[in-house]
Amino acid sequence: MSSERLTYLALGGAGEIGMNAYVYGYGAPGKERYILVDLGVTFPDMDGTPGVDLIFPDIAWLEERRDQLEAVFITHAHEDHVGAVAHYYDQLGAPIYARAFTANIARRKMDEHGHPEKAVQTVSPWPETTEAGPFTVGFAPISHSIPESSGLVIDTPAGRIVHSGDFKIDKTPVVGEAFDEDMWAEIAKPGVKALVCDSTNVFNAHEGRSESTVGPEIEKLVAGCKGMVVATTFASNVARVKTLAEAGERAGRSICLLGRAMRRMIEASVETGVLTDFPRTISPEEVREIPRENVMLIVTGSQGERRAASAQLAQGKYNGIELKPGDTFLFSSKTIPGNERGVIRIINQFSEQGVDVVDDSSGLYHVSGHANRPDLKKLHQIVQPQFVIPMHGEHRHLREHVKLAGESKLHGVMAPNGTMIDLSGNRAEVAEYVETGRTYLDGSVKIGALDGIVRDRIRMALNGHVTINVILDESDEPLGEPWCEIMGLAETGVSRAPLVDVLEEDLSQFMGRAKSKTLGDDDALEDGLRKVARQSALGEIGKKPEVTVIISRLS
Repeated sequence: MSSERLTYLALGGAGEIGMNAYVYGYGAPGKERYILVDLGVTFPDMDGTPGVDLIFPDIAWLEERRDQLEAVFITHAHEDHVGAVAHYYDQLGAPIYARAFTANIARRKMDEHGHPEKAVQTVSPWPETTEAGPFTVGFAPISHSIPESSGLVIDTPAGRIVHSGDFKIDKTPVVGEAFDEDMWAEIAKPGVKALVCDSTNVFNAHEGRSESTVGPEIEKLVAGCKGMVVATTFASNVARVKTLAEAGERAGRSICLLGRAMRRMIEASVETGVLTDFPRTISPEEVREIPRENVMLIVTGSQGERRAASAQLAQGKYNGIELKPGDTFLFSSKTIPGNERGVIRIINQFSEQGVDVVDDSSGLYHVSGHANRPDLKKLHQIVQPQFVIPMHGEHRHLREHVKLAGESKLHGVMAPNGTMIDLSGNRAEVAEYVETGRTYLDGSVKIGALDGIVRDRIRMALNGHVTINVILDESDEPLGEPWCEIMGLAETGVSRAPLVDVLEEDLSQFMGRAKSKTLGDDDALEDGLRKVARQSALGEIGKKPEVTVIISRLS
């Protein structure tokens, strides 16, 4: 029996939607060579991660083995797959392989972070392949909601793995490659050990709809609008942006793209030849010179992002452009779970301006880029793998996908983040469990999710903050009274006296009765002052604030 093994390990993306990072290994235990598929981000929210800029998978396990890492392969250019490559380049240092469009986006990210663009290498689609240690990897075109998405065909000495990437079965995708059933059947012919497969829409029982079905409905809507038309969608959905622009052009409207991400994606599409016939666009300055009924804006911010163009327009004005009663705003997108409040806030702000908002509740103006349940089943049947390993989904999606595999008499394998699966021989067994988690980009530094920084920030946000200052002389006697400052707290409590006065009085009484042993011990004194301040605030305003104590001693 061979001492070498083939392993699969998700460091992110299996048990959540976002921050995808999948490791494949081959070799003797402890001496494996590795490849990493995708290295993405997820986005913070004000409830759980206030102030955080981005969230990455914790790659400490892989960083410890960086000398065993052969390469990073990126399936497509969505942020949850490519967003962390530049942030982690120093820690991993491995070459990055991607198709032209994705490589264009990745190089821009590398350049922004001062890394060499040549670290990103452009590859051609299947049947061309790239050697990476014991792995031979091919990028097989597959339809999704961004150009040049690919599933990966990963050949190893222990068999072939198909990593689906994000995909849908779309024969008429508007932009990008159609799903090629014959190609995938050919890929499956030699036999596939494992299909590692997108699980996002496993609960949707309807067959997926083609991107091409959206265009006629959008065109009909735009043609019937009287004032200015504004539409938002995912900036990366180049096909949808093109569909929106063409609908506006056919309605006799000039097209203006607003938002950096929107312009960047279209530029990358033109540079790489993905787009060859995008309608001519005008600048925001030109918009102000044209009658409203002759303009269509396509803007960023479909998920309610506060700094995006949609939110800025909802607040009143963006680039000198403002919406007026009778204008129409279209959400040609699905609201990702967790973003509902931001989207509803924008809808209400537009409503207050007299703008008519059209969302996708009718199902007419958006189609998903992910395979629904019948399409997942179809890929299972085409590939006929020995094992189906669900990925790209919350835990409930992974479990349901295992059940779906069972409907086709295929063996589904549950492998959430941190579960290393040994795929050697005819087995699919848990080899070990690896500690995984999240890393936060907080400003310009990375911090651990368990470092306590964000937890403290949440506690301050919930409870407010008090700073206490005391000064003691050489003999540990207080010099004057303690004084304090408050932030994020009501200024007056139940006693009708200023909260600061109440706190300072109680703190002064504590100092007056404190024993010399307490006054001479910074830790004991700090602990006592903190307890008094919190208890006093609780009695006055019903809050136990976070407290910082500053003790100054004269020598």
